[in-house]
Order: sequence, then C-alpha cells, then structure tokens
Amino acid sequence: MKSANATTVLLLCATATVALAFTDGLLENGNFERGPKKADLRGTEVIGRRAIPGWEISGFVEYIEAGHKQGDMLLVVPQGAFAVRLGNEASIRQAIKVTAGMYYSVTFSAARTCAQEEKLNVSVESDSGVLPIQTTYSSNGWDSYAWAFKASSAVVNLQIRNPGVEEDPACGPLIDAVAIKELYPPRATNKNLLKNGDFEEGPYVFPNAPWGVLLPPIIEDDHSPLPGWIVESLKAVKYVDAAHFSVPQGQRAIELVAGRESVIVQVVRTIPGKEYVLTFSVGDANNTCQGSMVVEAFADRFAGKVPYESQGKGGFKRARVKFTASGTRSRIMFFSTFYHTRSDDLSSLCGPVVDDVQLLSVRRRHRLL
Repeated sequence: MKSANATTVLLLCATATVALAFTDGLLENGNFERGPKKADLRGTEVIGRRAIPGWEISGFVEYIEAGHKQGDMLLVVPQGAFAVRLGNEASIRQAIKVTAGMYYSVTFSAARTCAQEEKLNVSVESDSGVLPIQTTYSSNGWDSYAWAFKASSAVVNLQIRNPGVEEDPACGPLIDAVAIKELYPPRATNKNLLKNGDFEEGPYVFPNAPWGVLLPPIIEDDHSPLPGWIVESLKAVKYVDAAHFSVPQGQRAIELVAGRESVIVQVVRTIPGKEYVLTFSVGDANNTCQGSMVVEAFADRFAGKVPYESQGKGGFKRARVKFTASGTRSRIMFFSTFYHTRSDDLSSLCGPVVDDVQLLSVRRRHRLL
C-alpha cells in the first residue's frame, strides 16, 4: 500500500511538470533565468533534453549569459542575465495548460547573431508560422514578436525552432522572455462597426521591455495576435503601450514602422450605397521619431492622406474619411507614406501611430463629436 501511495505521488508530480496552469505572463522559466546544472553544460552547449528547467530541447542549444563574447560580437541579454541560442534545426518546447477552443498569443524576444537571413518557426500542434527576424527594429538588436493560435485541446505544446542551416551552428538566433496571453476577440457594436478599433485587445507586452511588440506580416485573420485586424504587408507593425510610448487613447496603439510595407487591414460589413464615416487618431509615439509624416487611410474605394508634423515628443490629431459603401464588405486599411528612423538612432525604424479607429454610418455621426 505504501508503495502504491508513493507511485501516486510520483505520477502527480510528473503530471505537474507536463503542463502548468495557464496565467497571462511568462511561461514557466520563460526568461531562462534558471539554467542547467554545470554537469549539463559543455561550455555553452546544453547537454540533456530536459536540462533547462521547464523546457525540453532538441538539437544544438546554447545557454548564453549576458556579456558573452563571440569573436568581435558582444551578446546582450535584454531581460535578466540569461538567454538561449538555437543552432541549426534546434528547438525549445514547453507544454502549456490552456482552454480548448480559446485563442492565445505568444510573445517572445529574439535577436539574430551572425546569420544574415534568420527565421523562427513557431508552432502549437497543427498551427505554425515562420517569423522573419532579419530586419532589426530596435537599437540593441533585440525585438519582441507576437504569434497567435487557437487551442485545440486542454494541453498544447509550444515549440520555437530555428529552421536555418548555417555553416556555424553558433550563428543561430537568441531567444529570451517567452510569455502567453489569452485573447478575447471583440465584436462590432452600434458605437463602432470595427472590431478592436482601439487596439486594446492584443498580445502580451513585457512590462520591462521599452521597445513594443512586433506583429509579423501576412497573418491569418482567424489567428491574428491583434484580434479583428490583419497585418497585410511585407514587414511588421509595432504594438505599443502607454507605459513606454505616447498613446492617443487608452493603453495600446499601433505604430506603422515600415512605410508602405507596414499595413493593417480590417474587412467590415457594410450596406451598399450607404454612407459611412471613418475617424481615427494619428500621432507619434514620443520616441524621437521626427519629421513630416503622412498616414494613408483607405475605406472601400475612398482614400485620405493625413499629414502629421512630428516633433518626436508625443501628440496626435483626429482625422476622418467619409465614403459610400460599394458592397457588403468594405476594406479599412492604414499605412505610412514615408519611412522614418529615430533621430537619436538612425538604425531604429519608427513611424506614425494610429489609434482610436471608429466607423459609423452617417446617421450616427453625432457620436463622433
């Protein structure tokens, strides 16, 4: 009997390590601050499939400490003191307890090292996406990325893999700070025909990461980390928060960081022949992004250009586009006419901020005042 009880305890413990109960924020050891034992390291290479607490690894994975030097390159870790590096075809994996049928977004920080065209494959069961990370948007080389999925069961396996094949396996990308957030897809209302027009529903934003979260391009609408919107472009848009940026309204907004290659789109139901008014805010994020900005807004077949003279210190203006719907579906689209970089760091891409997007039929225009 004593042996049976011991076995039961062991089984319960084993189950607990398979998947922890979900809460918004970092995964178990999501910042990799708890590392392998010395016996599980060969230099920086991790030996043992479960050597990193909370994670299962495959392939050539390194455990990197902040300040580690690789040739002439000094490796920076943005949050905490440790990160992991994924070599050719290497991966990290963790089982997560979720709610079947719900949508989730994964946020993680990544930096490329010596490879030129690095990509990361992020997957949960049958859902997967390839995120290009060769374009660097921040000055320290690190960016945070978001990716979304729909949970097919109560326990899912999140995997981040480097699909690249480089001559030097130590040229793989660095990964740090992996978090998750449950998404609640908003609905259109009689006060706004657009879903999530204020961008308040979106991916997890690290409280100590002042560079925002990149929403990668060409994302399926059903699994977008920005519910209701599609990133329909070649490059990412940036999800910014009021704690680190100037946001026109609420706590979240979108920064169009790559000119005409940085586009957000939403398709909304309309009545053919009916008039509508699209209103929105255009500003800057208070991140030294200065100069003459122009946001182009498209509503069905109509377009408007909104100029904004940015001092890079925050501020915004309201704009509107009036249009007549040509069909039962109308596309609402925003992008920046020009490319911009920060005045204090010409290597960091930036751009105008769009927020508080509202769409109403003309008969309700008094609500827009």
